[in-house]
Amino acid sequence: MIIGLVALVCVAIAFIPLLGLANWLIVPLAVIGAGIGAISGRTAGRNLNLFVIIVGIVRLMIGGGIF
Repeated sequence: MIIGLVALVCVAIAFIPLLGLANWLIVPLAVIGAGIGAISGRTAGRNLNLFVIIVGIVRLMIGGGIF
């Protein structure tokens, strides 16, 4: 859950113009968090990290980072 919160704050900061490149670092961090969240008994951390992954990928698509 903590990894997801850190990644969520970083994704929010990456929405500022010219900082979208940070999503290339945030998405792998959220993938690691989702992996750890999948191992744990609760689903809140995994779901938060999946949300961060989706937001980061959509932001990369809008910015032209992923075709």
